[in-house]
Amino acid sequence: MPSPLLRLLLRRFALLLGAYVLLRLGFYLANQAVFREASAPEIAWAFWHGFRFDIAALLLLNLPFLLLSLVPRFGRGWQGFVRGVYLTLNAVGLALNIIDSQYFKFIGRRTTDELFTITGDIQRQAGQLAFHYWFLVPPFGVLFGLLWYFYPLPKTGNLPPSPVKSSLQLRLARQLLEVIFVAALTVIGIRGGLQLKPLRTGHAFVQVPPVLGHLALNSTFTFLRSLGYQPVERRTYFQSEAQLRQALAPRLPAANPTAPRDNVVIILLESFASEYTGIENGGRGYTPFFNSLAARGLFFRDHYANGRRSIEALPAVLAGMPALLESPFITSNFQTNELHGLGELLGRAGYATSVFHGAENGTMGFNTFAGMVGVQQYFGLNEYPGGANSPDYDGHWGIFDEPYLQYFARQLSQQKQPFFSTVFTLTSHEPFPVPAKYKDRFTPGKLPIHASIGYTDFALRQFFKTAAKQPWYRNTLFILLADHTSQTLTPSYQNTLGSYKTPLLLFHPGRKLPPADVRRVTQQADVPATVLDYLGLPPNGQLLPFGYSVFDTSANGRALFLTGGSYYLVHHDYVTELTADDQVRLYPYRRHDLPPTPVNDPLKARQYGQELRASVQFLTNGLLDNSLYKSPESKR
Repeated sequence: MPSPLLRLLLRRFALLLGAYVLLRLGFYLANQAVFREASAPEIAWAFWHGFRFDIAALLLLNLPFLLLSLVPRFGRGWQGFVRGVYLTLNAVGLALNIIDSQYFKFIGRRTTDELFTITGDIQRQAGQLAFHYWFLVPPFGVLFGLLWYFYPLPKTGNLPPSPVKSSLQLRLARQLLEVIFVAALTVIGIRGGLQLKPLRTGHAFVQVPPVLGHLALNSTFTFLRSLGYQPVERRTYFQSEAQLRQALAPRLPAANPTAPRDNVVIILLESFASEYTGIENGGRGYTPFFNSLAARGLFFRDHYANGRRSIEALPAVLAGMPALLESPFITSNFQTNELHGLGELLGRAGYATSVFHGAENGTMGFNTFAGMVGVQQYFGLNEYPGGANSPDYDGHWGIFDEPYLQYFARQLSQQKQPFFSTVFTLTSHEPFPVPAKYKDRFTPGKLPIHASIGYTDFALRQFFKTAAKQPWYRNTLFILLADHTSQTLTPSYQNTLGSYKTPLLLFHPGRKLPPADVRRVTQQADVPATVLDYLGLPPNGQLLPFGYSVFDTSANGRALFLTGGSYYLVHHDYVTELTADDQVRLYPYRRHDLPPTPVNDPLKARQYGQELRASVQFLTNGLLDNSLYKSPESKR
């Protein structure tokens, strides 16, 4: 029979497992729309599957408590101290999971150590975040109170008797065996079992539908597993460089000395998801100006973001690097690798290059990354007249979109032509503020972001009014796209594919653009190839082979992203999934609507599976070896 010490430990751990069942239930109820394609038995299985991750996370989080619990002392003081450690450690786990029930709505994944990359932003927003998410405090208080109230304490009448000399050695031997037993179970539990490789986040998604992996996971597990350096696993799908290149099938633009040397302006719109645009939703939306502009340009309806976070957008848009790592490239250990981007490539061609972002300098490392890809000038909050003391400061992130885009237009007029410039808006970011003078002007909609999107659309209208009066306007190609999606209300967007669906618009006020198939699949990583192709500039071996130019009429286009431990490749006929255990699944392609059930097409599964594996291997091993830009010959 287990000793009183071991029985207490098991009861205390069981209490934690019960709390995590309630946390998972709360997460499910808060994000029910995400899992609507799953049946009741599949959801129940995800709950059962989640115990494996709960055990691993709780053991890892509670290692100090486990060690203290094995000390055979039952006095009130000691047991009170152990209880304090228990409550302190698990308060962190409770908070992570409760906060994630809302944070998941924005990033589409459980929290990782990315929280450390936005610590400064969180500190600045602490008051506002507490005001907007006050409703998360009561469930935290209830669960913490339940842990405190039901925490098992030794009963005075059941304390073990003092050992007599004759049994002392026997009791010590028994205690040693229990320590070894607990240590062995702890190691096995943290590993997730006796399998060859320890439990990973991706193991949660080896089920159908894969989206249930988010439900099986808990935020304590994903956060703790991401702490410190997580070595990227080398891929060996292809044994030779020739096989890899053939499967990768890169299509890079060619030089064209007769192409125009126009200015290029990229407008990255914060959280400007397709779900909010009227042009993609039968006129129902919050973007009247964007709709009118799209009707005059090349509007690509089958466009997808390469990631779900702002920090993943710039590498895709400026360097053609899709977000195929669990951690953002900007904050990874690979940030010192060789990297080439539009800033460098256009700078060599005589372009003045710049990036504008109205947030505090250093936010998400944008200023550093701009320099990494050769951008000559970065304009942040520090460069804006008055900075954080300006009346245009929104009190949260930075400068409101309308005044900042006016500032951007004025700054462009001071740039030497030809210029290449990128501006990243920010008002349509949580907590979605709208200037007081426009409080009742924009349709509030049913989500907090809707009025903010309407304001950003208005800011765009005012920007183009101002820009149209500038001498550089008619010689400029404008590329408008979003960094990622955000809050969702429409069921048809509430799936894996819909959570990446964003618009792409190319607009030129003074020139007819080259022919392009606007029905093709496009992605953020297509922007570098598109810009170089339009300007007729050769990549000179310094363009990553993930994106295609939208003007390449011989290519159907594609999109790549990583979510839930699986890699996805989007084509016009199928969406291909490469799971964590190297299984390939095919789903019929329907714009922003991924069916829950895969289909059987062995030929396409092999073709697209190889293409997806090649993309993953090229990026992963290229980062590990710092060889993304080396030619096949130089790798031999």
